[in-house]
Parts: sequence; structure tokens; C-alpha cells
Amino acid sequence: QVQLVESGGGLVQAGDSLRLSCAASGRTFSTYSMGWFRQAPGKEREFVASINRSGSFIAYADSVKGRFTISRDNPKNTMSLQMNSLKPEDTAVYYCAAGSLTTMPSAYRDWGQGTQVTVSS
Repeated sequence: QVQLVESGGGLVQAGDSLRLSCAASGRTFSTYSMGWFRQAPGKEREFVASINRSGSFIAYADSVKGRFTISRDNPKNTMSLQMNSLKPEDTAVYYCAAGSLTTMPSAYRDWGQGTQVTVSS
């Protein structure tokens, strides 16, 4: 297993930016594909973005494409999600996950505790 801790969430206005970070420990971080998911109240957990071990393959949900950027820094055992042009519909708890590149939450082995992102209008 890998232990994951998200940080960087907060309350912002529409159009603002936030950068989320995911710190990993417990296993060699560079061996894991990673993903970001989000979940709003009353909604299913939703795929946001994923990145392979080296960062050479990246996938985004259509809803965030062009606004969000996923990246990783393997020597620092961290993954980031740069979120620009935030919209109220981006409001959710954002989760860091390890073990897959797919859009299905069930494919991921390990999850962080989540960090709240709230975008006001």
C-alpha cells in the first residue's frame, strides 16, 4: 500500500485558481499510476485526471480539460492538480488515488482522505 495525503483545498471565487497536492509514502511512489477524483454532495465519485508512472501519459475528464493540469514529481513523492478558471460546479471533495489510469474508482488501490474545494459565484 501507499499512504496518500491531499492538501491545498479551500474557498475561492469563480475564475480563481488552486493547486492541490498529494503526498505519498509507504511504497515507491514512482511505481504507481495515479489519479484525481472528486465527489460533490449527492453525486457519484467522478474521475478528474490520471497520470502514469513517468508522467508520459495523461488523461482528463472532458469537464476539466483545458483548465486543470495534473503533474507528478517522483523524487519528491508528490502529485499535483493545478486548477485554473474554477467554476462553481467544480465544488467537491477532491481525492488522490493510486494504482490505475482508468476512470473507474474501483480500479484504484489506495485513496487519500480528501480535501474540500469550494468555488463561490
